[in-house]
Amino acid sequence: MEKLLAQWMNGLSEELTGDIMPFWVKFLGDGVHFAGRIDGCGNAHPEAGKSAVLIARMLWAFSAAYRTTGRTEYLDAACKVREFLTSRLTDRRYGGVYWEIASDGEPVSCKKQSYAIGFALYGLSEYVRATGDPAALEEAVSMFEALEKHAWDAGRGGYTEALTRDWRPLEDMRLSGKDANTYFSMNTHLHLLEPYTNLLRVWPDERVAGAVRRLVHIHTDRMFNSATGHLDLFFDAGWQPQGRTVSFGHDIEASWLLDEALAVLGDPQATADAVPVVEALARSAAAGLQSDGSLIYECDPQTGYTDADRHWWVQAEAAVGFFNMYERTGDPVFLHRSHDAWQYIRTHLLDVQNGEWFWSVRADGTVNLSLIHISEPTRL
Repeated sequence: MEKLLAQWMNGLSEELTGDIMPFWVKFLGDGVHFAGRIDGCGNAHPEAGKSAVLIARMLWAFSAAYRTTGRTEYLDAACKVREFLTSRLTDRRYGGVYWEIASDGEPVSCKKQSYAIGFALYGLSEYVRATGDPAALEEAVSMFEALEKHAWDAGRGGYTEALTRDWRPLEDMRLSGKDANTYFSMNTHLHLLEPYTNLLRVWPDERVAGAVRRLVHIHTDRMFNSATGHLDLFFDAGWQPQGRTVSFGHDIEASWLLDEALAVLGDPQATADAVPVVEALARSAAAGLQSDGSLIYECDPQTGYTDADRHWWVQAEAAVGFFNMYERTGDPVFLHRSHDAWQYIRTHLLDVQNGEWFWSVRADGTVNLSLIHISEPTRL
């Protein structure tokens, strides 16, 4: 077992420092004149806009890589990305971040998507973890304050999906074209739990702790469906589920992110309440596992619809989430599931010609080159 873990750790380290991070350092260049998109064939599209989510995730990745390896090239990259985020994507008038700017730096979508602001907070808080920069902490706290002031709906007990630039109601609140246009979503709340947890690490303010605590309860009390063992994905303003689609990747991702939040929060009662859900989600996510070790995308048991594509992020979450459950329970089944996910990634998703990973492998086994090759750094 120790030999397997050592070899596995070496393989992960080699992939991170030999493939993923060099790819993104080269992609970033001078930190200003870089393409907003690279397609599935490795072609750069400098005319494409740059989204807040892309930039914020880059900031998190470079900051985390520097914090864990000490390599100065990652710090240099993190500094460039932080400057880009704060000078070009941050809305100095109304707060938060724009959704997207054009290649020339002009805002093209000024809506305030809670998901995007959450990722800006995630990137900035990780930069603080890596550097201790007090100015970056102020910027991170400002994102938290904006979300709490404008996106938190105390009457309904959740965070609204999106608002206009000046924080007024917005008719179309969807995160993407494939999402339902609903008042609340699991995905947005999950990716507020993640940055709020990270902010709590560097700014142990009781308001942040309280927000993390209530986000945990939103997942366990409102979003977790005890009848199915999965998370419901979309909700109306009264928290009624809109559809029963199961997202296996989000189930396993939520399992480990909830566990991480509980560890940082350090609240024994919250932990006791939430751990059964943490473990149930990891076990239920396994329903999407395939014989090759991969995890399919989603299904709808009511309609019989299944999307059996193997998306890169779903496999990454499977590797992380099942390993987290192995550490929690000591059950070797979870270790093997995690390792199998990594083996699938190595065999099918690594783009050895262009670097980084492919977006997905279709259900028939062919590589999907039609979608955007790059939208965020792969997280290992």
